[in-house]
Order: sequence, then structure tokens, then C-alpha cells
Amino acid sequence: MGKTKEHSMNKRLLIAGFLISAFILLGASQEDMGKGRITGTVADENGAPVEGALIVAQSLRSQTKLEGRSDGKGKFAIAGLGTGGWRITASKDGYGSSSLEMNIRQLGVNPPIAFTLKKISGAAGISSNKEALAMLDQGNALLNQENYDQALQVFGEFQGKYPEIYQVHLNIGTCYLRKGELDKAEAEFKLVLDKTLETHGDLKKDVEVSLRASTGLGEVALRRGDFDAAQKHFAQALDLSPQDEAAAYNVGELLFSNQKIDEAIRYLELAIQIKKDWPKPYLKLGYVYLNKGDFAKSLENFNAFIKLDPENPEVPQVKNMIDTIEKMKK
Repeated sequence: MGKTKEHSMNKRLLIAGFLISAFILLGASQEDMGKGRITGTVADENGAPVEGALIVAQSLRSQTKLEGRSDGKGKFAIAGLGTGGWRITASKDGYGSSSLEMNIRQLGVNPPIAFTLKKISGAAGISSNKEALAMLDQGNALLNQENYDQALQVFGEFQGKYPEIYQVHLNIGTCYLRKGELDKAEAEFKLVLDKTLETHGDLKKDVEVSLRASTGLGEVALRRGDFDAAQKHFAQALDLSPQDEAAAYNVGELLFSNQKIDEAIRYLELAIQIKKDWPKPYLKLGYVYLNKGDFAKSLENFNAFIKLDPENPEVPQVKNMIDTIEKMKK
């Protein structure tokens, strides 16, 4: 008997909690307040109850808002609504929101509302999840500090909590790549491409993710000295985003860092063709041509860089480089 009373009391406390939370008023107008009450349920696409969904009732004639939350069974109740038109919205992190408009009556029972919230797949599902974003920030900070093992631990914990967010394998692959564990890096980047195809049916439907994975595979191939495989992956990256000057630049930079000079020039010049007023590829080309021993082309690109971005902090160093090249020519 005691347990039954305890259960009944908990239930009452829960309902009381809804009624208390319902009276969160923003710009409330007294004429919008009343004795009207709404009830309903929130479920996902499979019919499972969604706990903790935020329910907002907003008057259509003022800024008055009343709020509540769904319980463990997906049920909610909000009281205090006045007669008239109201917009009722249900939302929760990781789900798309749902809303409807209805006329509220103070006398009699208002029809129950049944909300269905669809889960947002992939990275979009955590766009407002503060805990998930904080974990990613922590992992990326460790990666940038070259604490790769610690970063892998954080990304592993993230993967355990959010297994549907396959894009985190890009971060994991980058850690392994920088550690020089090329087989593991390759496996991570390939997994991302496979998951993208599985999810979207076409790599171009998630260009940014597919581009990063393809470029990652290209860098793995370069580090192995497999230039043919690298070219294949870089070609795929540019096919995914042919008008992406950053993609062309990144490929050129990778090739240059691996002493593939002529190939680097081709991609850096492609970046300039796509966006002629972007200073960055001109600067890189200046160094590439200098490395090749083509002083005229080096000067041409260094000067173009200075003209396009005279306030860049690297300009003094580039000017010193130009002076050195001019002396070498003599």
C-alpha cells in the first residue's frame, strides 16, 4: 500500500511540475490568460515516447507564451490558456520540431494533441547539443595541440555516446594520419565515404564530408609514396567540388609539402582560376616557383599576393624574399 501511495505522490509531483513550468510567461497579456488546458503526447517516428520535449504554447494575438515538458511516457499538459488562437510547438535537441495552431476553449475539454518528432540524422542532430559540441571542441583542441592519444580517447567517447554521428571518424582518421598510423587512418576515411553513400546514396549530397574524407585518403597515399592512388583521391575530391577553390588549394599545398612541384602548381593555379582575387594561392605559388628555381614566376606571384593583401602580416617577410630573389637574379 505504501508503494502505491508513493507512486501516486510522485505522479502528482510530476503533474505539478508541468503546471509550474507551464507558467513561464514572456510578454504576457492578461487577456490571453484563462482556464484553458491542453494535453497531449510526443513520440518519435517509431511511436516511442519522447521524454523532455519542450512544449510551447504561444498566443496568436500577443507574445504570451506558456511552456511545459513531456514526461517519461511522452505526455504533457499546459494550463492557463485564454480563449482564442494559439500555436503549439514541440521540440527537442536531435529532433525536428513540430507545431500546429488551434482554437482554445476555456469551457469544456480541448482535443488532445499528438506530436511526432523525427530524429535528425548525422551531424545536424547535435547542432544544438551543448554536451556533444563541447566534446568535439575538446577533442579538436587536443588534436591541434598534438595530443593525439588523448584526442582519440575523447573522440572514442563521443563515438560511444553518439554512434550515429559517423562524421567523427574524420577527426579520428586525422589523429591517426598525424601519428603516422596510415592503415588506421585509411580505414577511418574509407568508413566515412561508405557511411555517406549508405546514408545519402551519393557522395555529392554531403560534399564537405566526402571532400575531407577523399582528401584524407589522398594524403595517406602521398605519405606512402603511392602517387597514383593520391592522384585518384585528389581527382575525386575535385570532382566532388570542382568550384571549391579551397579544395584545389589544399590539394596543391599537400602536393607541394610532398615535393610534387609540377602537380602542386597545377592545383594552385586552378584555385586562382576559380577565385582570382584570393591572395593565399599566389603566396604559395611564390614559394613553389622559388623551390623550382623559376625566379620570374616566383616574383610575379609574390607581388600579386602583396597587391591583393597589402595588410597581411606575412607581407614584410615576402618583401624580404623579393629583395633576396632580385639580388640572386643579378
